[in-house]
Amino acid sequence: MAHINIEFTLFSAFYSPLISVMSGGFLKDEGLEADWTVSPPGVSAVKALEEGRADVIQSAPSQGFTSLAQGKAPTAVHFAQINEMDGFFITGRTPDPDFDWKKLEGAEVVLFGGGQPLAMFQYACHKAGIDFAKLKVISPGSAEAMDKAFREGKGQYVQQQGPFPQQLEADGVGHIVATCGPKIGPVAFSSLAARREWLGSDVAKAFMRAYAKTRAYMVATPAIEIARAEKSFFPEIDLEVLARCIASYQQLGCWTPHVEITRPAFEVALDVFAHFGTLKERYAYEQVCALPPSGG
Repeated sequence: MAHINIEFTLFSAFYSPLISVMSGGFLKDEGLEADWTVSPPGVSAVKALEEGRADVIQSAPSQGFTSLAQGKAPTAVHFAQINEMDGFFITGRTPDPDFDWKKLEGAEVVLFGGGQPLAMFQYACHKAGIDFAKLKVISPGSAEAMDKAFREGKGQYVQQQGPFPQQLEADGVGHIVATCGPKIGPVAFSSLAARREWLGSDVAKAFMRAYAKTRAYMVATPAIEIARAEKSFFPEIDLEVLARCIASYQQLGCWTPHVEITRPAFEVALDVFAHFGTLKERYAYEQVCALPPSGG
């Protein structure tokens, strides 16, 4: 079997299409075996590409904006989407079926301190018509630190990726009141990236065949079946919690069947970072993205 190395910048059920290409047996069906790793906190998986330790990484097209702003050609080219929708939830202390985003103004909210999670959240606030400056922001650090802070009583609301909020609900600590994705709409949120030269290889073509089958599987398969296959990747998460998380992402439309990063979704990502204030110019699609490998 041919071998492939995969590295995640962040690891969560939000990235289930890349997890399921392994857990669902799709790589094996194409004659591939994989090893996977997670980057150390605060380190991008692009470093693994640069050092030759990874063939495919979980990243985001916005990663390319940073390199381009520094006048550098990005090491990684983003060739397929993982999520075409923001996958962060807002969890409150109590159930609130009538939640309105205006309730965040003046409230203590546990948020990521920067990067894409904060940029997307601020854009969602903008689209919701609220003033982000009126939030009382608490930023403890990593996703784990944020979860710990909320569990210890800090903040009235917390911004989290699944399955953290679903586990909070299962533990009776919090209640999901909103999702950020629908406020923003389809966007080039997270992606698969690799070196351009690797994309021309037979292994890349085999990987892409497996991944295309995985995309269809993510849409058509009951969440509980996907969760059972993925459970070994999430030893600390209850199976039912993992299934609820996966079902939420299916319903949100994060995992659309097409594999390519679309130009309209890329333009929305540019809008988000222009609003965030970190975009020096609107970059061309071809500077950051490429079409998926085909043929073979």
